[in-house]
Amino acid sequence: MGRVLVALDSSKGSLDAATATAALARGLRRHRSRPEVLEHPVADGGEGTLDAFEAAGFERVPVRVRGPVGGEVITGFAHRDGIAVVESADASGLGRLPGPPSRETAVAASTCGTGQVIAAALDAGHREVVVGLGGSASTDGGAGLLAALTGRDPELPRSAELAGLHARLRGPDAARLVVACDVDNPLCGPHGAAAVYGPQKGADAALVAELDRDLREWARELAAATGRAVADSPGAGAAGGAGFALLALGGRRAAGIELVLDLTGLADRLAGADLVVTGEGALDRQTLRGKAPAGVARAARDAGVPIVAAAGRNRLSTPDLAAAGFAAAFALADLEPDPARCMRDAAPLLERLGARIAERLLPRG
Repeated sequence: MGRVLVALDSSKGSLDAATATAALARGLRRHRSRPEVLEHPVADGGEGTLDAFEAAGFERVPVRVRGPVGGEVITGFAHRDGIAVVESADASGLGRLPGPPSRETAVAASTCGTGQVIAAALDAGHREVVVGLGGSASTDGGAGLLAALTGRDPELPRSAELAGLHARLRGPDAARLVVACDVDNPLCGPHGAAAVYGPQKGADAALVAELDRDLREWARELAAATGRAVADSPGAGAAGGAGFALLALGGRRAAGIELVLDLTGLADRLAGADLVVTGEGALDRQTLRGKAPAGVARAARDAGVPIVAAAGRNRLSTPDLAAAGFAAAFALADLEPDPARCMRDAAPLLERLGARIAERLLPRG
């Protein structure tokens, strides 16, 4: 067993995917068998998507855009071979708020910045724009995104008017929009953007109800303007309803992790691998519902390569892990039971965990 592929996702509030992957890889390389360790950070379309594409050889182009509640942030898109990748979390995400989410930010937050990055990618001539959705600070139904793509002032009341829609989204040669997400929420209702994700963005129960009413009205307006009634489509509720706006503009939905793995060439790197290690901050039931580690596990299983998981904490049973394709799971909590220390010292602990995985699974050399 001489070649190991490490493909970790980010650990929220702790390490990005590239740093986490590199830390665990260092521990594996310390093993006396001197394994060849390949690093392939992953993401599922949410936070860390741009980093994953950059690590896979895409070029990042910086773009200065409007932050979720005003001001400016520097984000960008990654591109290669006519395909551009945009990460909504980096432009309009919770991490771009000036402080913790609050009722005020839940009301004010906009997806305008995400739309501005999409416009920049279109201006650069890309034939396909992949928009990774997740981690949004807003519940605006993509109204801010549409304002940016139609050249409207985002401070004006929302409008479904499409007369100023970006030229590269019109006509038979229009660029393709791809909605990369792994959630299937509709726009409205008990499983919609406001009800499910509003509370984590600072919305109380009364505001959730208000936001949901606004989204219903917005759905009617945009459906009338585009001729596409997509509010109930899977993924319409992603990123506070940004998925809805993109689908209404003719975008197609794709499973985020599957798309990321395909475009970053994971299958090519699986060829010849003897072991894969994947994971994220916590392994739980959500992991099994299409998040990055589950996607990597499916790809490894299809390639006939054994795979183990590495995470901060493991909340999955042995049967659950086996059903998902994992031979075993290793957790930082086994090395350090204090969650605060696990967060603070995640990189050195991951390095130690990599050494433990190597000791358990690699030949003695």
